Amino acid sequence: MSPFVAEFVGTTVLLLLGNGVVANVVLTDTKGHNSGWLVITTAWALSVYVGVVIAGPVSGAHLNPAVTVGLAVAGKFAWNLVLPYLAAQFGGAFVGAALVWLLYKDHFDRTAETRLKLAVFCTGPAIRNHASNLLNETVGTLVLVLAVFFIAGAEITPTHTPVGLGSVGALPVALVVWVVGLGLGGTTGYGINPARDLAPRLAHALLPIRDKGPSEWTYAWIPVVGPFLGGILAAALFLVLG
Repeated sequence: MSPFVAEFVGTTVLLLLGNGVVANVVLTDTKGHNSGWLVITTAWALSVYVGVVIAGPVSGAHLNPAVTVGLAVAGKFAWNLVLPYLAAQFGGAFVGAALVWLLYKDHFDRTAETRLKLAVFCTGPAIRNHASNLLNETVGTLVLVLAVFFIAGAEITPTHTPVGLGSVGALPVALVVWVVGLGLGGTTGYGINPARDLAPRLAHALLPIRDKGPSEWTYAWIPVVGPFLGGILAAALFLVLG
């Protein structure tokens, strides 16, 4: 399996399980209906764990364009691999989100509120304030990517795999995602990953979801720009601290 296929598969699984738990919590007549924020944050963390275990030994399991760009900015990842990695991540995120819709289609059809259907695919702010929303996404991603630098040791083997990731580093990364969600996720829903938000939002726009409502493109730039800024700032801070 090539690194690009690994990134695609790992990100697909990440979104399948992560968006899947949101569907289980918010959609009508599911077994997990209204089970709450703790369930969502825990499952997203475990989704990261599974994705990293799958992709880590092959690609380093970035699974997040902010991680890929952050590593490249720090000089720890080859720039010529950035675009193929991002393409694999965005593609995997789209497929994972589409699979969630397919698996939960009966529940989408029974759910009346359009905002809940959108929430399965992408994030949205609790209070809409673009300045503070952007800051929250930036800081949350900065914490995540900086932690990844130190967990991975920011070293790249000939197969482009960060040392310390793979199955060994999967649990620490998952715990970071969990605490970011618990501590900082109440503001924007903690996208902290451009592929995780933008590609599923596009899936929401394109899929034939019954009575789905708008995809809220006026907000869509926040969980893309914020994480990229956070990843770049994390790289700069790592270089200063290192």
